[in-house]
Amino acid sequence: MPRCAVLGSPIAHSLSPVMHRTAYEVLGLHDWSYEAFDVDEDGIGTFLAGLDEQWRGLSLTMPLKRAVLPYLDTVEASARGVGGVNTVIVDIEGRHGFNTDVPGGIAALRERGVEAVEDAVVIGAGATAEAMIASLRHLGLRRATLAVRDLDRGMELARRLEKGSEDAAPVAVEVTGIGPDLPRSTQVVVSTVPAAAIATYAPRLATRCDAVFDVIYDPWPTPLARAAQAEAVPVASGLDLLAHQAAAQVRLMTGREVSASLLRDAALGVLAGH
Repeated sequence: MPRCAVLGSPIAHSLSPVMHRTAYEVLGLHDWSYEAFDVDEDGIGTFLAGLDEQWRGLSLTMPLKRAVLPYLDTVEASARGVGGVNTVIVDIEGRHGFNTDVPGGIAALRERGVEAVEDAVVIGAGATAEAMIASLRHLGLRRATLAVRDLDRGMELARRLEKGSEDAAPVAVEVTGIGPDLPRSTQVVVSTVPAAAIATYAPRLATRCDAVFDVIYDPWPTPLARAAQAEAVPVASGLDLLAHQAAAQVRLMTGREVSASLLRDAALGVLAGH
């Protein structure tokens, strides 16, 4: 029986099992299983060492996206570029790392009508922010303002972005705190921080932009999403990202295609029951 799973800590809240199991049902993969395991940085090596020939793939959430790297045999270029893996494919040649957050972010933006981006405000400097910037770079990003709570961490990310990578051009980056100095206009606003951290500035951020992407999905809408909706600005959510990246994971793990909208509906059904 082919096995897949999502790993992370904590993991009880994960919507990955319902999405992947829905995909298997629709695709007729009735012998496939998808589980959730609470695994932290100290346990990832042991977990990977215990995989047998039944295993096909793993979804990874925090805090494993970077911690898994030393245990992989290959890592795709885009995952190396953002320094993190959210998908591991297991085959006879070893363990192979991918990042489906990047194509997932591109697809979620395009779903909201965003096809090209030169300028963006990105709030946060963690792994999700870096993956979202990678998505924006594929859409043409040239200039970015990083609004961060930790200026040192923001400067570290800025240095990586200004260097460029093997699959992306350099980006001109300005780093600022989350506060009254936030830019008054930009093409796209991306928030990767807790909703409360920018609630005060949500109306300002949403007033003069072409689209908003808030990676939070529960509770929804966030203050930033509400402010954007009030201005008739298109909004992408973390659930959109989750569904598109999960569809890409299903393709990598099974070789089959499934609709992201189908996976999003399955996740919405779970959230509605909370």
